Amino acid sequence: MDNKMKRTLVCCVLFFSILLLPGVRAGAEGVKRGWEVELSKLSFDFNSTEVKNATEYKDFPQARLNADSQTAIRGFLDASADYYAHRYLWSNELILDYGRTKIRPVDGETLTNESADQILFTTGYTQRLWNIPNFLGGFELGPFANLGYETEFTKPEDAARKKVLRATAGVKLFEGTYLKSLFAAVVGERDYTYSPTSNKLAWEAGLKIEQPVREGVVAKYEVFFRDYLSESQSNQTDLDYEFSADARLEVQLYKNLYLAPFVSFYTAQAKYFGKRGENLYIGVSLSFSHLFKAADEISE
Repeated sequence: MDNKMKRTLVCCVLFFSILLLPGVRAGAEGVKRGWEVELSKLSFDFNSTEVKNATEYKDFPQARLNADSQTAIRGFLDASADYYAHRYLWSNELILDYGRTKIRPVDGETLTNESADQILFTTGYTQRLWNIPNFLGGFELGPFANLGYETEFTKPEDAARKKVLRATAGVKLFEGTYLKSLFAAVVGERDYTYSPTSNKLAWEAGLKIEQPVREGVVAKYEVFFRDYLSESQSNQTDLDYEFSADARLEVQLYKNLYLAPFVSFYTAQAKYFGKRGENLYIGVSLSFSHLFKAADEISE
C-alpha cells in the first residue's frame, strides 16, 4: 500500500470517528431557520509609488529617489446566500479575488504581474444531523456534498486559463461560536484547463476559527489542505498537494467597516518535479461586510 493510500485511509478513519463523539443528540433541531444573505467581505488594497527624475539620481544612496515607479491593486469579494431548513442547510457562495501590480522601471518596458486571480462559485447541501451545544463553544455536525466551478478573470500570458468543475463529499462541523468550519472530504475534479480534459481524485481538509479578542476586535484563522491521489491525464502543471493558511486581526472602525492586518501563505508541490512553490503575502486590508438578511433564531 503506497503512502497516498495510507494517508487517505487515516483521513477516512478520523473523518468518520467524529460521528462517535459522546453526548451527541441525533436529529437535534438547528437554531437557525430561513434565508441568510450576507456580504461576508468586500476588501480593496491599493498602493502607488511615483518616482520622477530617477535616472538623474540613480547613483545616489537614496532608494526613494531612484526606485522604480509602481502601482499595486487587489480586490476581494466573498458573498453567500444560505437557506437553513429543519434538517438541512443549502449554501451558496461566490468568491472573487483579483490583484495586479504594474512596475514602471527607469530603463525598460513596463511590467505587469498578477498577484491573484480567482473566480469560485460553490453550491452545497449539508445534513443537519447533530447539534452539540456544550463542546468547544457549540457547533452543528453532519455530512455534506458540494458542487463548484473555479476559473480566472484573465488568461495567463504563458499558461492556459484555469477551468475546473469540482465535486466534494464528506463530513463537517459548522456554525460554531468559535469553530466556524472543520471538514474533511473526498474530491472529484473534471479539469477543462487542457485538452483532453482530466479527471482527478483527491482528498481535502479545512479549518476556520474565529476568536473574539475584545469588543470590536476579532482574530480569524483559516487553514486548508488538498492532496491529489490520481488523474486520468498527466500534465506538467499537475499538483501533488497544496496548502494555504491565513491569519488576520479584524478591527472595527465604524459599523461594518474594518481594518485588518493579515498574513497569508500558500504553497504547492508539483507532481513531476521537485521544487515546491511558495507565496507569502503580508499587508493591511480595509474591508466592508453587511448582513442583508439574517436567518430566524429558533430556541430549542
